[in-house]
Order: sequence, then structure tokens, then C-alpha cells
Amino acid sequence: MRVPLSWLREYVDLPAGTTGRDVQAKLVDAGLEVERVEQLGAGLQGPLVVGQVLTIEELEGFRKPIRFCTVDVGQANGTGEPQEIVCGARNFSVGDKVVVVLPGAVLPGDFAIASRKTYGRTSHGMICSGDELGMGDDGTHGIIVLPPEHEVGTDAIELLQLVDEVLDIAVTPDRGYCLSMRGVARETATAYGLPLRDPALLDVPAPNSYGYLVKIDDPAGCDRFTARTVTGLDPEAKSPIWLTRRLQKAGMRPISLAVDVTNYVMLELGQPLHAYDRSRLDGAIGVRRAEQGEKFTTLDGVKRTLDSEDLVITDNSGPIGLAGVMGGADTEIADSVTDPETGAVSGTTDVVIEAAHFDALTISRSARRHKLASEASKRFERGVDPQAASAAAQRTVDLLVLLAGGTAEAGVTELTAPGAPRTIAMRADHPDRVAGMDYGRETVVRRLQEVGCDVYGQDELVVTVPSWRPDLAEPNDLAEEVIRLEGYGNLPSTLPQLPSGRGLTARQQLHRRVGRALAGAGYVEALSYPFVGEGVFDQLQLPAHDAARQVVKLVNPISDEEPALRTTLLPGLLGALRRNDSRGSHDLALFETGSVFRAGPQPGVAVRLPVDRRPTAEEIATLNAALPAQPRYAAVVLAGAREQAGWWGKGRPADWADAVQAARSLAVEAGTELVVRQGQYGPWHPGRCAELLVTLDGVETVIGHAGELHPRVVKAMGLPARTSAMELDLDRLAAAGGGAVQAPRISTFPVATQDVALIVDASVPAASVEAALRKGAGELLESLRLFDVFTGEQVGGGKKSLAYALRFRAADRTLTAEESTAARDAAVALAAERTGAVLRGA
Repeated sequence: MRVPLSWLREYVDLPAGTTGRDVQAKLVDAGLEVERVEQLGAGLQGPLVVGQVLTIEELEGFRKPIRFCTVDVGQANGTGEPQEIVCGARNFSVGDKVVVVLPGAVLPGDFAIASRKTYGRTSHGMICSGDELGMGDDGTHGIIVLPPEHEVGTDAIELLQLVDEVLDIAVTPDRGYCLSMRGVARETATAYGLPLRDPALLDVPAPNSYGYLVKIDDPAGCDRFTARTVTGLDPEAKSPIWLTRRLQKAGMRPISLAVDVTNYVMLELGQPLHAYDRSRLDGAIGVRRAEQGEKFTTLDGVKRTLDSEDLVITDNSGPIGLAGVMGGADTEIADSVTDPETGAVSGTTDVVIEAAHFDALTISRSARRHKLASEASKRFERGVDPQAASAAAQRTVDLLVLLAGGTAEAGVTELTAPGAPRTIAMRADHPDRVAGMDYGRETVVRRLQEVGCDVYGQDELVVTVPSWRPDLAEPNDLAEEVIRLEGYGNLPSTLPQLPSGRGLTARQQLHRRVGRALAGAGYVEALSYPFVGEGVFDQLQLPAHDAARQVVKLVNPISDEEPALRTTLLPGLLGALRRNDSRGSHDLALFETGSVFRAGPQPGVAVRLPVDRRPTAEEIATLNAALPAQPRYAAVVLAGAREQAGWWGKGRPADWADAVQAARSLAVEAGTELVVRQGQYGPWHPGRCAELLVTLDGVETVIGHAGELHPRVVKAMGLPARTSAMELDLDRLAAAGGGAVQAPRISTFPVATQDVALIVDASVPAASVEAALRKGAGELLESLRLFDVFTGEQVGGGKKSLAYALRFRAADRTLTAEESTAARDAAVALAAERTGAVLRGA
């Protein structure tokens, strides 16, 4: 809602010198979101005056039409002589009154005006359009043509109200009354402690039986309908400058007098209105639900198919308006047309004014169903004051009579459904208990009365809610009104005290250690949305029966392209890698830890928990049972260089081994042993994929995979070549761990190193050989490291040589050569038994 300060002053006598910034601060303290204060006419300097076009000479020989004009500006130029001006616009004629800016003036945007030679003539100033003066669009996209009554030489800055301040307020859904000058003025008056001149306090004639006939078939959808008729309107009447300027400042485009008046009253009182050309109405006006598939054309020229839930305005011909959203084209106010032969002017002369109150939910659904948001629907769906309808209709009638020379017919139609004011019972100290401070009954009553409530009672208050506040429905709403008017800044700041002895859970501690370990290894954390489209599983080459394809779909997804909850972290991480690579960052190492969502065999149905009490343990258990399983995963992706080249060396590209090592580092943090074997799964290259296993309940269980991605996956997802990735189940990894990680014992005795080179078949995994060596070496083995892999004629075809460094150490003595050699021989013997390894050179 855009609120011109000059308009606001009509309803509240603000202190002299009050600026828009001052009002903004007051309204923000009262709980309104004033986003900015726009300074209209900032930097504007005159002379800017009314001029009258005396002559127009068409200049030829240029690519576009150019006119050389003489304009009478009175004594504003100091000489009284006509001002010579070059202008390219064509929407004005000799004798028209226009706005002229003279040399020495400065227009908005620091545009200085001076005499200059152009198109072979010297132009002493400029004839102005609305855009050049910062007024906005007036519908003509051309020069401002003023009414003839304005005198030549009049100051146009004051005439056009070019200098003003406009408050831009983001009205939240619960404060629909602030979508009007009346509502904002009420808040301003309360904030300053000043009286309000309510524009809705008008003398309205009582309804009678000879107004325009209206029939309401759906009183639940329309509980109030006021109709007034004005005849004898001058079809040539134009909206005065003050009216068009207020509409422009409020962000609306002037259209025609009748439409401008209804828009103006809507902005003033918050009540949407509609004006029908009475000559185009066929019989009585009706309000009913639409028939399924019924069609009619709205004012924007679109033919719409109606739903049976839509509320429509009708006459004998059928629908003539989508209630509370937009009127129909068939009863639109006609523009004035002049007959070129007779000079007679035709147009709308008689109008029927509608001021109604519609059900907020019905209007909201219709606007969204037809994708037709309007100023009217925006107000109705937030709540409109039903008591303001008759005053809004009267205000519209008064303006049309005043500005278009019409006559108000005596007939007044007003249909209302039975209803009673809403009341709320509340303890007088309820706001005190909500805010945690003592306001007292007197303050509570005073603040509620300022809002517009009627308050009765002592300790137990009975509060009658004003008609313009449909958001006030329970005691907490009333407490909020008291608290915000007393000032949120005055609330005490009290930090909650946590019970001692409680910290992070073991699961939370592991997640933090995992994040620190990966960050320390050079990975950057990337947080992605937990939503995926099912097409990504085809890109990852997952088989049709894969469990990851069993997704949980959202009823109301943020994006129709990603309607499901993720079952793997890889799509989000790979998307982040692709975006960064496309923007020039080619050496990437990203990680993410987060929940994935696994659908159960049967979709769960969540129960609706009560809000008036704490849910029982059974209700919470039922709710949890309906939720999908949400294990915590960790994943990394790598591309480009893992080690940068420099004076220290050539560097090294990231490869599958880095992804495997990331998994090993997570196992260390979890305090468990990770088994790495050759595997084959979905997105990974079949020859460069490692299967990650841990022992759970005595059984080796696969918890993830690591390695280089398949080239087809890389191509399908637009990834860099040789991209590697790792993903594992953190919860299962933690379950296999031994709890807290134990620090290693440091022995003071020397280490004994033994190297062995074993020849095995090329198909034998190095991990199998390593496991056998580790098992056979026994307790004296401190560490085992593969430091060389060799293939060639020396070891034979189909064979490979694996060289290992074994470190032996005892905690209580220095090992003898015989002991370390015996341990090595035992390791080699078990490796030979399990894998067929042969000691090289033996």
C-alpha cells in the first residue's frame, strides 16, 4: 500500500515539520512493515509553469516527426514573449494548455534544462510529459494536456503536486484494513495519540424499496450488497488533477472519471466498488454461484470458464462479473466518442454502483483459480469492513455528482444477511501474562478502545471487535494489539535458562566431527534443497527396482519439476558442482551431510494433532509412524585438481582414491573399521567403484559407495570429466562404531619395519590381500601400507605385484628380529592361503 503523506494529513493533524521518515518510525514501532519512504520531486527546481500552445510548425527532413512550437508562458520567462520550443510529441494541438519547463530548471534525475540548438532550431525549454516529471503513466504516454481553466504562468509544481513523500507499506495478510488510507490513518492517529477524522463517517440515506433491484441467492458468499444509481453524467467529464495525482502516487493508473472515482474511494475506505453502465444491464442484478463450465468475458478481454465454486454477479443475460475479482466486459463503462459529422458526444451517462461484501475464502480461491489477482481481490481475501459498504457507495455518488454533473437517484438498495457483532471474553491480565510485564487493566482497556473495540467488565473483559478487524478472533489476538501499541521494544529481554548437564547427543557430536574432518581435508560444505525430480534417477542410471526410486512426493511442492523428497544427496551436490564449474571454478571438492527420505512399504497417513492441549504419547507415536524413514547421509564430490601445481611440484588430479579416503576418514571419526571392496552400483564406473562395508550385529553390511562416476552419468548431468563421488549412511556407520573414539597408546619402544612384495592374480583385490596380512600378523602389527603396485613381464601375464610396508611394535618391550620376522611370515602365509599370494623372489 502506497500512502502519500499529503493525503494522510487530511485525516490526521500531524505535528508541523513531521516527515515521512518520522511517520515511518512510528508505524514500524506499531507493527507495520514500512519498507521505504519515496521522496517525490527530489531535486526538482523551477521554473515549471502552465503554458498555452500558440503555434505549431511541422519540421520536415528528419527521421521522426518534429514540431517547432511557440508557447505563451506569461511573465514566467521574464519577458512575456512566446517561448520557442522544439517537441517530438503529437498528442497536443494549438490552444492546448501544457506544462513547460524553462531554462535554469532541474527535473528529477538531476536533468538540467538549458537552451540548446536541435533539429536546426533553438529550443528554449521543454514541453513535459508525465514520465519526465516523475508522475508515472497517465495512460497517454505523451505530453500532459491540462484542463483549459488553468491560467498561463501558474506554478505547475504546486498545481501537479509534484513534491510529496510516499510511504510504501508491506501489508501482512492479517492487517487487510491497512490497504486503505482510512486504516493507515487510524494506525497513525493511534501512534501519535491524535484524533482521527474518519472518512467513512458520512450521512447515508436509509435503504428503500425503489432502488435498483438486487437478488442474492447465496447469502453465505455475499452477506451485504449496496446499489446506488447516478444519472445524467457528462460523458466528456475528466478526472481532476488532484484525483489523478493521488491515484498515481498510490500506484494506480488513471483511466476514466467513473473508474477513477471507484478506485479512489477503494483506496480511501478500503471497500472495492464496481460501476456498471446501466444501459447495458439487462434486468435485476443477482449474486449466485456459477454453473460448472459457464463462460463470460472479464474486463481484460479474456474469456473465462467458470467453476461451480466461483461467485458471480449476474443479470438476465448471465454472468456480468466475477464477484470481488473483476467485472465483465459487457457492462463496462463506455469511453466518450465524438461523432465526426454531428459533433455529438456519446458515452456512459447512467451508472449503477455496486458496494458489496463477499466471503474472503471464496474470493481468494476464485482469484487463484483464474490466476487473476486484482486490487479488489487482494482486499476481499484479507478482510473488508462490511459496515463501510454504504458509506463507500455514498462517497462514490457524491464524487460523481460533483465531478461529472450527475444526479443521484433517490433509490437506495441495501441487502444484508442477519449477523451480530463478534465478542471475545478475556481476562484483564491476559496481555500481562503473554508479554511478561505488567500493563494493568486501564492500559489494556485504553489500547483496545484505540483499536476500535468496545470493552466491558472489570477482571473479566467482554470485548466487542470492530467490523474492520476480522483478524481479531481470540484473546491472544487482543493481547497482541495491546503489546504492539505499547511497543515491542519495551518488552523485557529474558534469555531462557537451559538445564545443566545437557549437551549435544552422540549423534550430533558425530555429525559435527564429520563436518570438521571433511572441512579439514579441504572439502567445502554445500547445502542443497531436499527436493528432486524423478528424472534425475535416470541420469544416475539407477535400475528400475532400486530402492532410491521409491520417493515420497509432496502434495504442494515448491516446484513442479522437483515434487519429491530426496533419497540420495548426490543430485544436489552434483548440481552445485556443475554450477560452480560452469562459472569458472574447476578445482572442486564439496561435501554435504543431511537427511534423505525413504518411503515405507505403505504410505502413512498423519493424524491431526490437537492445539488445545499437549498431544498424548500415542498420538505422537502415530504421527511419527506416518513419517518416512529419515537416515542421515554424508556425501562428497570431487573434480579438477586435488593438489595444485606450483614450484613445489606438478600437482595431482582428484580421482576415485580421494573419494574412498573421504569415507575412511569418516570411519575414523565414528571409531569403526571400514571395509573397502570392489563393487558396482548405479552412477559409479563399474571398474572404479568401491563398496563400503561395516560390521553390524556380526554381519558385513553395505553402507555406501565411492569412486569415479560413470562417463554416461557425467555426460547426462553435464559434469566435468573424471568426476568422483562418495556417499554413505552416517547412522549405520555410527551404529557400527565403538562409541567415543579412543586415543592411540604411544609406545616408547622402537618400531620394527618389514617390507613384503606379493604376486597375486590381477583380479584379486588389494583389500583382500591387506585383510589377510593384517589378520595373520597378529597383535604386534601397528600399521600396514600398500606403497607399490607393479605389473609387467617380470611378474608374468595376468599377475600383479603388491608391495606392503608392515610396522611392528610391542607396548612392553623391544621386539627381536626373530619376532618381527615370525609375524611377517605368519601374515604372508595367511595371505597365500586366502588369496594365493606368492612372495616375490621366492
